[in-house]
Amino acid sequence: MVMASFETGERGGGLFMVARGAWTLENGLGALDDQLRHFGAQSLDRTLEIDLKDVSELDTAGAMVLQRVMRACGGRLTEGQVLRGFTNMGPHHSTLLEQAAEHMAPCDMDPPKRKSFILVLDRLGRGTEQVGQDALSILSFVGAVLSRIGGAILRPDRFRMTPMVHHMEEAGLNATLIVGLMSFLIGAVVAFMGARVLAEFGAEVFSVELVGISVMREFGVLLTAILLAGRSGSAFTAQIGSMKLREEIDAMEVMGIAPLDALVIPRVLALILTLPVLAFLAAFLGILGGGVVGWLALDIPPTLFMIRTQEIVAIDHLVVGLVKAPFFAFAIAVVGCYNGMMVENSAEDLGRRTTMAVVQSLFLVILIDALFAIFFLELGV
Repeated sequence: MVMASFETGERGGGLFMVARGAWTLENGLGALDDQLRHFGAQSLDRTLEIDLKDVSELDTAGAMVLQRVMRACGGRLTEGQVLRGFTNMGPHHSTLLEQAAEHMAPCDMDPPKRKSFILVLDRLGRGTEQVGQDALSILSFVGAVLSRIGGAILRPDRFRMTPMVHHMEEAGLNATLIVGLMSFLIGAVVAFMGARVLAEFGAEVFSVELVGISVMREFGVLLTAILLAGRSGSAFTAQIGSMKLREEIDAMEVMGIAPLDALVIPRVLALILTLPVLAFLAAFLGILGGGVVGWLALDIPPTLFMIRTQEIVAIDHLVVGLVKAPFFAFAIAVVGCYNGMMVENSAEDLGRRTTMAVVQSLFLVILIDALFAIFFLELGV
């Protein structure tokens, strides 16, 4: 059996291809696939004649390949004339070619291969562009939220007290236990690790100042915000996103209810009011945790711990921590609600937006904390 082969050339301004041998999978048809694809791509928009006189055997795969070459990946349309361009066909050949033509679909061209460095730059550029678009979209959403809050202040009848109290309970009161436990343990860890380092200089007693300043100024409010970003921010996205999937938000708009007033503003104000309270509780329990470790492991009596905290740790550190809390709360709530409003019609997108809400909230919390640190450093506070 003669292996499949072909010869190409030009004739009368067009192209011709002479097929020879057995055009079947068993006789080397697969080895010609790359050459045939290249020829088909090079022959776009040119007339083509395929001579089948020397084809000794043809199967379905061979017929599909020949039809693909004749159509040249969509470059030559042969609908209604499925045998146009084929010459010297036998009855068996024409039947297979007609059957193959009914199942032909435009073939996909292989994408051009690019170097990995170019691909990295392309992905970096697309990612940067997407970040910029998301930032502008979030800023636009922030403006709409602030406008609605201002409108609620000017027109208190538009304010929804019941949803706000509900979300204060969900986002604040129900998080008290986990926030308190985490803060207590963080204070204990800071006291223990600080005392281990200060012991090398014989200054274990200064762990009181370390715990008081770090917990009241940074750890209390920062860890509370991080916890609420993962707990409440993601919950806001999931709740609003689920309503978006069930078309409840569309129904609200039809009834004349503004989604921002009904869904976003109560959540934002609830978190703004509850996070400072939780931050204060976290600072108190963090100092308590440090005091317990100082008493049990560092031989620092509770009385001495309290006296040094009152005398040395200024109340300004607590004020600095609490000042940041409303800004953290606003960023977490706005990002959570924004991602919920942006959910499209799929559960997969809901999960993706929930993850994005947590990541973006954490990033903004750390960024705002860094900006406040620089600001207070310049003020000398």
